Amino acid sequence: MEILWVLIALLMIGFVLLPFLRRRRGAVGLVPAGHPDAADPANYGFARQEELDIRMPGPDQDLLDVLDVVQRTQDYRAAQQLLAGTPADGEQRWQRVQAFAGAASLELTQRPGGVSEAPGGQWLRVWRSEMPKDAGGAAVHAEFLVQQAWRTAAPGSDEFRIIMEEAKAACGEAALLAPGDPVPYIVELSVARGLGYSQQEFEQVWLKILDRAPAHMGAHLAALHYWCEKWHGSRQQAYDFAEAAAARAPEGSLLAAMPLFAVFEHLPEVNLVSGFYQTEVVSKAIHGALHAVHSARPDDPMLAHARHMLIFFLVRSERWAEAMGQLVHVDGHVGALPWTLSPDPAAEFAVYRALAVAGYEANGGSPATLPH
Repeated sequence: MEILWVLIALLMIGFVLLPFLRRRRGAVGLVPAGHPDAADPANYGFARQEELDIRMPGPDQDLLDVLDVVQRTQDYRAAQQLLAGTPADGEQRWQRVQAFAGAASLELTQRPGGVSEAPGGQWLRVWRSEMPKDAGGAAVHAEFLVQQAWRTAAPGSDEFRIIMEEAKAACGEAALLAPGDPVPYIVELSVARGLGYSQQEFEQVWLKILDRAPAHMGAHLAALHYWCEKWHGSRQQAYDFAEAAAARAPEGSLLAAMPLFAVFEHLPEVNLVSGFYQTEVVSKAIHGALHAVHSARPDDPMLAHARHMLIFFLVRSERWAEAMGQLVHVDGHVGALPWTLSPDPAAEFAVYRALAVAGYEANGGSPATLPH
């Protein structure tokens, strides 16, 4: 009987993977490096896997320079100055708050401290103690607590709830220090998901964000998680939320890409439907995201997020040339969904990139035919 179950499992795995690894005129797969048939991403100027930056979805040189200074010197002042000069209602402030909080959280995980060693992320503690009224430091601290809860404790555990309650209080303090800043409320969206706010409580937080930054893409992505089936909503509620955001998106807004993120959040664990990625719901979401990307400002901080998600779906849909068209814009940075869900984001991205290159070349493409 056990052998029968093994055979059934192998059959199912083959059925799932076969459509993904095939194209219309033959098979597209990965072969070892150095093989005569291997498609080499380096021929397109793409970065080597070990060079891929997993910290951010796209370039922000000012942030990278400041992170380097802060982590090298353990002096928070460069971070404080950068946030003070970043507009409160923009996407970039939210991304920079996340980056500073993530850096401090990762430092603490790597160096928890001891008798003879200060814990990692000490610069954030000093920032809060020396500048308790600084809105940027308060927002980073709140996000740091949220990331610590998700990173170190199991959702639903007493430890998780204690950290999240502390984060909730920190969000309130940060909001008082910057009344017009949506970031403290965006941070609270993760608290709401972790603590299981009622839908009415969640809506109260959401309305405060809409009052301050109604077209904030990062806020919409954070809110989408709450409405997902795996948290406190349903597939239909998540789709309704995403489609409503897309429908009211102003011209040039990346909110039109929201349905693609909703589809991603509800992908089946095992896909037994041949051609799932060519279905109407997926094709329509891809079309909306492509339109959003083509209409967005080139310097929109959320543009890279949409491009990374498109790469995932375009490769799965065997739309190789379109996937390559997105890769040329974001290659080098992989700190975005869906790659960050993997234990090794760079490796995950590299697999999809290699499939895109192989599929592109198998259909007659080459470095010379790829527009940049």
